[in-house]
Amino acid sequence: MALTKLITLEQPKSPIAEAYRTLRTNVQFTAVDGETKTILVTSAGPNEGKSATTANLAVSLAQAGKSVLIVDADLRNPTQHRLFGLSNSQGLSTALALDRPLADLWQEVISEGVLLEGLKVLTAGPIPPNPAELLGSKRMRRFLADLRTGFDTVLIDSPPAVAVADASILAQAVDGVILVLASGEVSRDFASRAKEQLDKVNAKILGTVLNKVDVKTKDYYYYYYYHGERHRGHRQER
Repeated sequence: MALTKLITLEQPKSPIAEAYRTLRTNVQFTAVDGETKTILVTSAGPNEGKSATTANLAVSLAQAGKSVLIVDADLRNPTQHRLFGLSNSQGLSTALALDRPLADLWQEVISEGVLLEGLKVLTAGPIPPNPAELLGSKRMRRFLADLRTGFDTVLIDSPPAVAVADASILAQAVDGVILVLASGEVSRDFASRAKEQLDKVNAKILGTVLNKVDVKTKDYYYYYYYHGERHRGHRQER
């Protein structure tokens, strides 16, 4: 099935893909002590680009020889299965509800008939009636602890931080959080509320990706900000 919005696979030599490689480098620098292995990616509100950022960052890490697992923990509006063209008949919700081994449920990624080495995706699975309860369960914490030993990096795509409690619940169980914000769409107040929500649970915010900033140049890209540094990036939506 066709992959969509995965610029790191479709145009690996583009400025956009280079931006993700820069983001990858910055993320790797946070892990010099070996402790930043589970990373939550969230946003203030919907459609800010968190899911596409998660997917492209994961591909970039895999291309660098890292073993990476994407966990789609947005059990309200899952996206990763669509980005990678995967089945979502089973996934995280299945594992949490039935205590199924995660290794039985994650899927490999094939691009143009070629296996993308190092990358696996655990889709969200069927949407449950109690997402927050499942994500806050002891079973979820056990899963995250187990995954730390199986992969170099685990990227967790979560719902927006302000709308529901899911991101705040997960942020307490991971090593760090990346906050994606859409320029021109999210208000300063809304972005501040997202950060406050994460601060309340003592989340370790690794950095912020500022998405969808139009820059009038011959190249079509935006700027993203990470750890206070400015890098070339791209225009990418959810």
